[in-house]
Amino acid sequence: MTETQAQNFPQDTAAPASAGGAPVPPARADVTGGNPVFTAPAGTRTAAEVVTPELVAQLTAGLTGTGRTANHTPFTGERLAELPESTPEDVAAAFERAREAQRAWAAVPARKRAAVLLRFHDLVLARQDEVLDLIQLETGKARMHAHEEVQAVAMAARHYGRRGPAYLRPKRHTGAVPVLTKVTELRQPRGVVGQIAPWNYPLELSVGDALPAFAAGNAVVMKPDTETALTALWARRRLIEAGLPEQLWQVVIGEGPVVGPAVVEHADYVSFTGSTRTGRTVAQSAAARLIGCSLELGGKNAMLVLDDADLDKAAEGAVRACFSSSGQLCISIERLFVHESVADAFLERFAARTKAMKLGTALAYGADMGSLVSERQLETVSRHVDDAVARGAKVVAGGRARPDVGPLFYEPTILDGVADPMAVCGEETFGPVVSLYRFTDEDEAIERANATAYGLNSSVWTRNGRRGHAVAARLRTGTVNVNEGYAAGYGSVQAPMGGMGDSGLGRRHGSEGILKYTEAQTVAHQRLMPLAPSFGLTDEKYAALMSVSLRAMKAFRLR
Repeated sequence: MTETQAQNFPQDTAAPASAGGAPVPPARADVTGGNPVFTAPAGTRTAAEVVTPELVAQLTAGLTGTGRTANHTPFTGERLAELPESTPEDVAAAFERAREAQRAWAAVPARKRAAVLLRFHDLVLARQDEVLDLIQLETGKARMHAHEEVQAVAMAARHYGRRGPAYLRPKRHTGAVPVLTKVTELRQPRGVVGQIAPWNYPLELSVGDALPAFAAGNAVVMKPDTETALTALWARRRLIEAGLPEQLWQVVIGEGPVVGPAVVEHADYVSFTGSTRTGRTVAQSAAARLIGCSLELGGKNAMLVLDDADLDKAAEGAVRACFSSSGQLCISIERLFVHESVADAFLERFAARTKAMKLGTALAYGADMGSLVSERQLETVSRHVDDAVARGAKVVAGGRARPDVGPLFYEPTILDGVADPMAVCGEETFGPVVSLYRFTDEDEAIERANATAYGLNSSVWTRNGRRGHAVAARLRTGTVNVNEGYAAGYGSVQAPMGGMGDSGLGRRHGSEGILKYTEAQTVAHQRLMPLAPSFGLTDEKYAALMSVSLRAMKAFRLR
């Protein structure tokens, strides 16, 4: 994932349309060729009608910030809202309030804490249109891709709302001496979690990561990206409405280099999602303070299409895997390895589907892909494609910006003939660009897929499930999806999700996703006699007794 950052956009331009419930009209073909453009339904709301002064005042109430900043929509570049901007002193004050609230929250029974998450789950689904509008306006996504965030948050809320108390329940262990030593493992909250959330998934990667922290009895001080702060603040209001104490979730807004280090400086644990470069800095700062951290970082994810794959399903899956959220997804696919025997047939199917994708700015279902989020993202995408073409790669689909749709639009792009030293080969693009490579056997494909410092996600397509699992086990990534691009692994919230290598540390989801926000505490209760010479035993006789006991415990297969 690339750097979280504030962007410079032109202001006072026309606002994008939003959803109004009218029937979705067909896409109109763009007069200049290329991908068609989705036409907004008639009678939809504007950005000004969605982001009202009343809404901004409600969402920012109680935030710590002595300065002022603003965010913008990638669809047009217009300003959305003025927001409070925090200083390092404001961050310190937010941590003080969070610590006071956390002490009371930790004393609340785990089941009552979990019940807040279940109520939040219902509120998100019931009021999803509100947050879908905000996600689209702040990120430029197509509405279906915004809905993926709603799905992911609901899944996390349900999972930790149901399973959280069990993960945190005291656990009995065999003691040093059976019967005489009673051992219980407790899980204590870390205190105040510092969370630095990115711009690309502002709902899921803000509240989705905060939910298990709250369930475990922690407070959270979060720094969202300024450009997508409204989405995170909407989630905070809904969680408060569900019963979370207001002071327990503090939000600080400001420039990453100013506010980010202040969050790490005061936190008892750090949760970070962003670039590998910044993640290293966060890890070093956390290590210097002897606190833990979890980091989801960059990726150069690969998809393998084997010779027995269903090519129609693989082509449809590749569209989702490569171009969801305009490719601005840590676990999206940027490298396609296709068996030589089916490569041309697959590419024909994939290219046809890619060229038919509808681009759009409407806050309504119907567009297949939205905008990039910033000028920096557009520059990176353009540079990677232009460099590849200049060095001999072929553009099979896309390959150009679309300012006729919006200032930051770029067509979904397929490159063939990519090879070193093209930048797109090894650098993370984080945009709607995928390179296709041909291979002749599985060992070659696996070796090339693993030939990267990253290890976040991968995908395997085959009609043979056993073969797919065998290939998956040899791929060096935290998640592998068989006959899916990324959603199956990410959506399986009982299982851990995270990266290997330069893709990060720690995991979200499952037991690891909540236990990382706790400290393990062992309480050992010794009964009847001490673990030392007693009842008149000499040191020698005590040592002999313990030696016999240790042999007996092994013989009885005690663990």
